[in-house]
Amino acid sequence: MPKVTARNALFQQWQALLTNRTKRQRTGEFLIHGVRPITLAVEHGWPLRTLLYPAGQRLSAWARRLIDDSGVPLAEVAPELLWELGERESETPELIAVGALLPDDLDRLRPGPGFLGVAFDRPGNPGNIGTLVRSADAFGAAGLIVTGHAADVYDPKSVRASTGSLFSLPVVRRPSPDDVLDWVGAQRDGGLPIRIVGTDESGSTPISGCDLTVPTLLVVGNETAGMSARWREMCDEVVRIPMGGAASSLNAASAGTLVLYEAARQRGFPATIQ
Repeated sequence: MPKVTARNALFQQWQALLTNRTKRQRTGEFLIHGVRPITLAVEHGWPLRTLLYPAGQRLSAWARRLIDDSGVPLAEVAPELLWELGERESETPELIAVGALLPDDLDRLRPGPGFLGVAFDRPGNPGNIGTLVRSADAFGAAGLIVTGHAADVYDPKSVRASTGSLFSLPVVRRPSPDDVLDWVGAQRDGGLPIRIVGTDESGSTPISGCDLTVPTLLVVGNETAGMSARWREMCDEVVRIPMGGAASSLNAASAGTLVLYEAARQRGFPATIQ
């Protein structure tokens, strides 16, 4: 078990995972903060490389149980260094987990007759990614796809905003909408008629007038520019959220949440989300 008491190469590697997307991708690792996210990562069998804990500090029963029972390799870290890795919260965290990145395989979404998925087109804010992951998990979606040049799913802000849903809901990254269209086409050829439904303030159909009970992939556009032209071409229907007041549009994650709620409402709110 390593003991880290100075800003050595191992500490610097962990520290880079906070801000350096390229480093996260190259090492295949990211940091997980917080009781609920770490607990859900363990409960859902997410591959964890290391659990970091503060040297010489009394730990809660929760932290002690994970250290003793999870089977994850441990690293003892000087409290002041762990505080830095915790992004300088008011207190030194009891645990930080180093998680492994999962493959960006669309079949992780486990398509089936009741399929409901979400594609987030070029999101620029990692917090919005995490928020939409959380909403997709809450309202029964099979998974979320992040497409194009986008913020990183594994950015600490995204992981935090998901409040652990990242570890229970498949989230995959694809460089192009065409990758997703090829996958949707394969599902259709296999007998699963997935409809692609985009969201836009100028959509032709109010969201309540769109049938979301059929297998559906919802598309949420970039926070500023909306859906790309390619995604718009791919949509079978584009819907809008009726609005009043002075606002011309909603935050992207908020809009996606409302559409997911409408899909869950139309589907009768399965028992798991009542």
